[in-house]
Amino acid sequence: MFITLNHIPSLRRVSRRITAATASVSISASCTFLLLTLSSCSIKDDIPYPLLEAAITAFQVEGQCNDTDTETAAATINKNDQTVELFVSDTVNLARVRVLNMSVTNDATINPSSACLNPSSFPKKSFEAPANATATLMNFAGGTAKFRLTTYQDYEWTINVRQVIIPKVTFEGQVGDAVIDATNHNIIVYLSAGQNLSAVRVMEFRPAGQHCHVTPDPAATPTYDFSQMRTFTVQPGNGTAAATWQVFVYHTEATQQATAQVFARSVSATISGQGISGTTPKVELRRQGETQWTQVPDAQVAVNGSRFTAEATGLTPGQTYEYQVTAGTSATSVQTFTTVAAQQLENASFDRWHVTGSSKNALYLPWGEGDTPYWDTGNHGATTVGASNSTYETEGSRTYANLQSKYIVIKFAAGNIFTGEYVETDGTNGVLNFGRPFNAFPTKMRFDFRYKTSTITRTAGDWKEAYGDYISRQLYEGLKGKPDSCNVYVALGDWPKTDYKGKTCNYLIRTRASALHLMDMKSPNLIAFGQMTCGDDVTQWKTETIDIDYRVRDRQPTTIIVVASSSKYGDYFTGGEGSQLNVDNIELLYE
Repeated sequence: MFITLNHIPSLRRVSRRITAATASVSISASCTFLLLTLSSCSIKDDIPYPLLEAAITAFQVEGQCNDTDTETAAATINKNDQTVELFVSDTVNLARVRVLNMSVTNDATINPSSACLNPSSFPKKSFEAPANATATLMNFAGGTAKFRLTTYQDYEWTINVRQVIIPKVTFEGQVGDAVIDATNHNIIVYLSAGQNLSAVRVMEFRPAGQHCHVTPDPAATPTYDFSQMRTFTVQPGNGTAAATWQVFVYHTEATQQATAQVFARSVSATISGQGISGTTPKVELRRQGETQWTQVPDAQVAVNGSRFTAEATGLTPGQTYEYQVTAGTSATSVQTFTTVAAQQLENASFDRWHVTGSSKNALYLPWGEGDTPYWDTGNHGATTVGASNSTYETEGSRTYANLQSKYIVIKFAAGNIFTGEYVETDGTNGVLNFGRPFNAFPTKMRFDFRYKTSTITRTAGDWKEAYGDYISRQLYEGLKGKPDSCNVYVALGDWPKTDYKGKTCNYLIRTRASALHLMDMKSPNLIAFGQMTCGDDVTQWKTETIDIDYRVRDRQPTTIIVVASSSKYGDYFTGGEGSQLNVDNIELLYE
């Protein structure tokens, strides 16, 4: 026999279970019987602990930057792999990195990593800007540290830190890149024949990164004598030990041959290669078959030493171009590239629909009967307990998507439509396959819309299920009483495919608390993004155009995700009943 302790809250409840034959036994005897029973039985707590996942949602250190150390940048957080990736400037001493901010979900306990220099002082909960400057110092000299987050379960997270050290050594008349041996602290520079080695102009000399200090600094004088090997003391920007560097400068009979390669998009292209240090190469293009060249403006050509990057704009999708690069007296041969053809979304005017099921639980599907689906909605989940809240309406010659926010029996649901497919209903939650194959580079998205806002009355805090890390309670509970907002966005990316029960998904979305996976705006696979939100009533049809911002310019997307929702925070079951978004004529622009 197993007696669960959770099921014995009081003697009164236990006494009700005593049979009639023992009912006359005194309370004292009952207690004796109970104690004897407990002492002779195996006791087991068979009620499982609730599943509360612990995840890092923010992590920032002193000196954090992007991968080129040109600006600050947020860490990349991968919840699936439980990793945090970030870069730090060359001013940071990796053996003493100060953590400025660490946020975790579900009020998890932070168990200090062995890399913490003061583990007893490291905060046990989420924190920002700790008052004790030494409490959060960590040793990232090995590049990696681990944290264990604890709720009812343990979750191990890995922090990976990479220091950005970009050496820059450029001499006037330099042929090719300088040969930099960072291990042995040697540099070899080749100059064209005829250069006076006794009076060399040094344009940049930062062998240990942009923040290092060089004594003497050869770039601080008009020219420097490199007729023989020279030595310099280089102090890294992070304050670690200085080192002596040796510099060898030689003549070469070789000449710098301009080189170039191109990454073409739909209406623009990046042409990059090698020219001659100290000069801006001339980059020219023309349509194949034409004779007149057009030069890329110098303002659109960036030079770093002998290397250059030119941005050619105003091109035509699906067009073949010729280009050449001239650096000094050296020119590349005429080469060609073809811009990526423009693509549009299917059924983007939402003219084709069909309806299945009973009138009470009619399922509205945004594709014609017999068509191959391109768009889908959350109706599949809504109609298990109620009516579709994403439907279509017709006014004259216009047919459009009509998306409504409703409280459907037990849960708030925002009207929505998205490129992709609804995979299945998991309890009262949806599993979605976001996105459709796509490889073009649109610059804007245009669409028509109307919107009727309502007061936000529902949040995830209203739902009895323990919803993830209570994001809605923490962040969105305060939205109650405020106007709801609609949301329309487009995302382009090269996300890896995900398998879900044998089905290959372009981008898996899950709203179930124990397996929550929504759109990750910090994903390194997100190439471009554009969004519109509106919290005002728009009673007449309005044409809106949103810019698509490219975060990455040297990778081609494989998937496009377009989503329209009547409540911006519908993913978190937050919004106002009665909010209504009408959307029509979505068009991708290439300008």
